[in-house]
Amino acid sequence: MRVAHIIMVHKNPTQLLRLVNRLKHTGFDIYIHLDKKVDASEFRFLQGLPQIYFIKQRISCTWAGWSFTRAIVQSLKEVIATKNQYDFVNLLSGQDYPIYSANETYKFFADKVGQNFMHIEKKESVWYKEALSRFEKFHFTDSGFKGKYLLQTVINSIVRKRQLPDGMHFYGGSKSSWWTITYDAAAYVVNKLDMNSKLHNFFKYTWGSDEFVIATIIMNSDHSKHTNSDNLRYIDWSEGNANPKFLSIKDLSEILNSNMIFARKFDVDSDSAVLDELDKY
Repeated sequence: MRVAHIIMVHKNPTQLLRLVNRLKHTGFDIYIHLDKKVDASEFRFLQGLPQIYFIKQRISCTWAGWSFTRAIVQSLKEVIATKNQYDFVNLLSGQDYPIYSANETYKFFADKVGQNFMHIEKKESVWYKEALSRFEKFHFTDSGFKGKYLLQTVINSIVRKRQLPDGMHFYGGSKSSWWTITYDAAAYVVNKLDMNSKLHNFFKYTWGSDEFVIATIIMNSDHSKHTNSDNLRYIDWSEGNANPKFLSIKDLSEILNSNMIFARKFDVDSDSAVLDELDKY
């Protein structure tokens, strides 16, 4: 059993080193996507380390823009291009951390081969109802021209609500950006976006696409039959902000009692003690 861990990184090489050290295992390969805005020289010390690879085509990512989802898809492409037959592709950020040892994590997934783990919210949820506007309206988040938001407002006041192409149904959730899926599901996502320009161009003008695009593609396919609506991540949205809460030592008991495999978000500059305790655990 082999797992390809893709790590999306935009800061803090020291914290990234700590994460990859915790993921060291003969069955794990690590692929790092560095935001193109980041100075790659700060991460050069990781090059050449065994089972660590850098995504070659880096993309400059905008928060909530299509560019971030595009960077994820590009990372999937490069993992698939290696021709390594991974059982799982696991998406992490540089601010995630495993709750268990690499060996325990490996054993967990070894018993789950063939399954996808992706958070899917119910249609009755607050997130679902509010998220409809992410694709029903045009969003120019990645555009660089002045007045883009004024133009966005004008266009959305004129045109009718956009509908997902090909009769697709909408899926996703507040925790759906991070997931573990099978190699076949990953290849299906890449092929679907590559072969269907209408679908690709539609998603290009959505907002927060990382929380629903890949989930929507998978759940509108046969891969939905093998998808668990639990993404195995402990994420705390209790503060009601646009980003989840930064976890600290005060959150340790909740993390350990969560029955999850990974947790996020962490920041070693504000609290490294919680990671020290997870290392002990």
